[in-house]
Amino acid sequence: MGEQFNRLFDEWAASYDDTVQGADMEYREVFRNYEIILQKISDRAHGFVIEFGVGTGNLTKKLMEKGLEVVGIEPSDNMRKIAQQKLPNTKIMKGNFLSFPRQNKKVDAIVSSYAFHHLTDKEKEQAIKLYTNILDTQGKIIFGDTIFENDKKKNEAYLQAKKKGYHRLAEDLNTEYYTTIPKMEQILHQYGFTTSFEQINDYVWILEAQLNREAKLA
Repeated sequence: MGEQFNRLFDEWAASYDDTVQGADMEYREVFRNYEIILQKISDRAHGFVIEFGVGTGNLTKKLMEKGLEVVGIEPSDNMRKIAQQKLPNTKIMKGNFLSFPRQNKKVDAIVSSYAFHHLTDKEKEQAIKLYTNILDTQGKIIFGDTIFENDKKKNEAYLQAKKKGYHRLAEDLNTEYYTTIPKMEQILHQYGFTTSFEQINDYVWILEAQLNREAKLA
């Protein structure tokens, strides 16, 4: 992950919570059902959880309210500061999807919301490979993020944003590393995960991947 994302999120930190609640018209559909997305991720998590891309701590809060043991990882200093203010008793550490402080026990669930798309497909594969080494035998990955059914749908979303005059959203769709379901399935199946996808709005799907070490060895 590049430093440009850290700068972006440092600048966005103060207004992030307003954005996810629909204050920005261009991104209103992207964040539609935001609370439902976070709740669905939390509902599927269990045990010892690592959350990547904590942001201002909204998903972290739901995980903590469920009584889970959570370690948060966040690269942005300003985002991390806000999250820590909200959740002073939660361990939130500096790091990212590929570089983070290792824990001294196996992880039951790896979760994230609105963050995995900052990795290229190559980096996504590196991350998934890394996670197979830290997850427990029946560990899970649960991500809520912008994903497209295929490249055609991705292009249609870009053209629709341009048509509506949503120039910032169109630029994001053209430059961010949003991936597709077939690509994620290919990566995850390669490393022994079974997968399911649930669409929540026009942009966001919840990806749930269950590790099956026997399948990985087969």
